[in-house]
Amino acid sequence: MFIQFWGVRGSLPTPLNYDQLISKISAIVQRISPSDLVDADSRERFIQKLPESLTSTVGGNTACVEMVNSNGTEFILDAGSGIRLLGKKLAKAQKKVFHIFLSHFHWDHIQGIPFFDPVYNPNVEIHFYYPGDKIKEYLSEQMKFPYFPVTLDACTKKMFFHDISETKTFTIDGTEVSWQKMNHPGSSYAYSFIDKGRKFIYATDTELRQEDLSASCPDVPFFRGADVLILDAQYTVEEAFEKENWGHSSFNRTIDFSVARDVKNLYLFHHDPTYSDRKIESILSSARWYLDYIGKTSKMNVYIASEGKNIEI
Repeated sequence: MFIQFWGVRGSLPTPLNYDQLISKISAIVQRISPSDLVDADSRERFIQKLPESLTSTVGGNTACVEMVNSNGTEFILDAGSGIRLLGKKLAKAQKKVFHIFLSHFHWDHIQGIPFFDPVYNPNVEIHFYYPGDKIKEYLSEQMKFPYFPVTLDACTKKMFFHDISETKTFTIDGTEVSWQKMNHPGSSYAYSFIDKGRKFIYATDTELRQEDLSASCPDVPFFRGADVLILDAQYTVEEAFEKENWGHSSFNRTIDFSVARDVKNLYLFHHDPTYSDRKIESILSSARWYLDYIGKTSKMNVYIASEGKNIEI
């Protein structure tokens, strides 16, 4: 199973701005010593020692994650602005069938569909999945005058909309798929994918409450033992208190939730658009400290979801 992040931000696209870029360059320059500039090898060693927050960026596109199963079947989780670049890659690869799972219809999770090149290819087959019967209606709303010059009806005719509300578990090309309702304004859904004994769960946009943290919650079997869990961790602890009922979680609750479900690898996701790379890196440090503090026996690993990062399980 191959997984790649194409969009990891919440709310709205957040490109790296001029001040943030200059800040990265300044921090790098301050670290340089004469011995780092002797030759190509010394320069390379210097670059390799730099923190990831200076040599890369978490990314500014909104939610989109690609998963390819062991049979090469293409699954796409959410269609935020990150799906645009994914579409460029898929068009070059000339893949013809895509399965797109939508967590919900807030704009940051569907805004990339009009810019997803494969939807305009008449030979492409696209399947949308969601536990509800208004998928086409909701997607059509953002692709009509005066908001967009091309309607959904002008896209590939091989577009199918699957209401999975009555089917909690089903199979697509050898991969077992199931869903779980999460706590978010207007509802949001997590999706589990099991392929060749490996379990991957995508669970964005949820506000974890105290009662959700217990190992006896009804959702525990859905999440238990996930090899990879992508989970909403939009806020710091302080900001989560300030934004109670906004529908997102703090990193510490995400850790508590995942430890109680024996998750193996947790990826903090749906980063706040106001957070810089440096702040997100500090959240990861705090999350790892917190995990060590509360989960002495846990073998879970914690990572930041960042654009371009890929995982193989």
